[in-house]
Amino acid sequence: MIGREVSNCSRCPRLVAWREEAASKPPASHAGEAYWARPLPGFGDPDARLVLVGLAPAAHGGNRTGRMFTGDRSGDFLFAALHRAGYANQALSRSIDDGLELDGAYVTAAVRCAPPDNKPTPAERETCAGFLAAELQALTRARVLLALGAFAYEALWRLPEGGGGPGRPRPRFAHGLELPLAPLAGAERRTLVCSYHPSQRNVFTGLLRAEMFDELLVRARELGA
Repeated sequence: MIGREVSNCSRCPRLVAWREEAASKPPASHAGEAYWARPLPGFGDPDARLVLVGLAPAAHGGNRTGRMFTGDRSGDFLFAALHRAGYANQALSRSIDDGLELDGAYVTAAVRCAPPDNKPTPAERETCAGFLAAELQALTRARVLLALGAFAYEALWRLPEGGGGPGRPRPRFAHGLELPLAPLAGAERRTLVCSYHPSQRNVFTGLLRAEMFDELLVRARELGA
């Protein structure tokens, strides 16, 4: 139900125009491919203990393949790490039917359409907030929310399901930051953990290294136990 609502959304005219323009003008490496060019729902294990929240789909990654972090450099980094940590059955994610399965993890994003220059606006984040809240409510076994970047951190923090909602002082974003969260109804303890986003720039500059992210996933496994 949530996935259907997400994929049929057209409430942000700027994002609708951009995702469709990207699909109509693919780079040579993707010439002739049929693009998804719609909003992306999250995916993964419905019994996940770990929920990873990114920024938004990439114009020629998720916007092309129809699955979060699939078919781009950020996804290459992310799924290789999830595989090493035992959350994914394979290290590569190239297409929506490539056999990738997640065990104990769920991947989603603050904004569901590819934004120009990978920069969604606060208003677009708020428009998508209900989708993220609904996913978090449905993932009743989730114990760790891993924010991939400051934008995802803020998106989570503004939700009662993800941090406490407006009015609660928000600590400054930092890689490795851990914040205890109030449990949802009937749930156990939860923790919000922050990481630098696995963007190509962050990885190439060394701001985020594989061993740094691996350490967070080990910690997430401990917190979710």
